[in-house]
Amino acid sequence: MSHKTIDCKDLRCPLPIVQVSRAIKELDSQDTLEIEATDPAFEADIEAWATMTGNVLESFDHGDVLKAVVRKQ
Repeated sequence: MSHKTIDCKDLRCPLPIVQVSRAIKELDSQDTLEIEATDPAFEADIEAWATMTGNVLESFDHGDVLKAVVRKQ
């Protein structure tokens, strides 16, 4: 398993999810992707994206920089 981090800070909807969709394609099943974002809509967007794509949102941390970890299924 591997872990990748992408920086989506200062990107506005829908660009963080576009970047997540591109990055997840490069990963193998069970790999994790960590995303750092500042868009206030990112939490709802990443939750909906994970549900729609069948991937798992493992964690979400709030703060000045929002951090999500997604596991590819």
